[in-house]
Amino acid sequence: MCELLGLTSSAPVTANLSLSTLAAHGAATGAYADGWGVGYYEGLDVRLFKEATALAGSDWVQFIANHDLRSILVIAHTRRATRGTRSYPNAQPFIRELGGRTHLFAHNGDLPGIFESSTFQSGRFNPIGETDSERAFCALLDRLALIWKDPKATPTMRERFLIVSSFARELRALGPANFLYSDGDVLFAHGHRRKHADTGRVEAPGLLMLLRQCQLGSQEAAMIGLAIRGDHQNIALFASVPLTNERWEPLAEGELVAVTGGQIAARQLANENPAFYEHSVSSNDLAIPI
Repeated sequence: MCELLGLTSSAPVTANLSLSTLAAHGAATGAYADGWGVGYYEGLDVRLFKEATALAGSDWVQFIANHDLRSILVIAHTRRATRGTRSYPNAQPFIRELGGRTHLFAHNGDLPGIFESSTFQSGRFNPIGETDSERAFCALLDRLALIWKDPKATPTMRERFLIVSSFARELRALGPANFLYSDGDVLFAHGHRRKHADTGRVEAPGLLMLLRQCQLGSQEAAMIGLAIRGDHQNIALFASVPLTNERWEPLAEGELVAVTGGQIAARQLANENPAFYEHSVSSNDLAIPI
């Protein structure tokens, strides 16, 4: 399976990624030799880097690690192929335009049956590559297109969340369905099941979350494969495995979290009603200062 990393903050932060380190940290077996990618939001657009090659020895991976790329929202993915050849179109994250902005999606898991499912047939959006993950993304965008009609009018959080929640529920029925999705405004994180290195079993948690508060002084938060620098802001991180020794909160199986500006805006456990927060809150009203 693959590995996911998501970051969103209340103001732009410098996020230096070492994707090779991240991949090695989460690997159960073998190497991530089938591709990788990372997308940094630049306003309504995305600065996307990806390759259909092994992380080890990649000049682009080294370029990213050595440059101070700033963004309020980042999604990264490392690939071990389960469906589709090793090719550029099959590398994640995937991007598409909808509503006058770039949408970004990355998935960890395996979805047998998605190509035969009537629920996930292509409509307005069609896959370029061969993966189940891209087919899922296109199906999600087909649903979201119903509310993203006017580029000047952003749908409400409730409208977006309910569509993503319904999509996640149907995706879980096909197989492991951890994913990160963003419209440039909100980062949606869905935790399900993944293969764990210590047990070799596919089980929850599929994603973990850490909320931080950066104080004044341009301090740096050093993690495994990730370094963040920023002043006086809230930061939310999602990863397949913990990147520090701190208390990362595992998402429950089938849990969906929506984060904006580094704080939780909506949250839903599987088979329960979603909770929406008029003012974004931290998990348990507590974020770890750095």
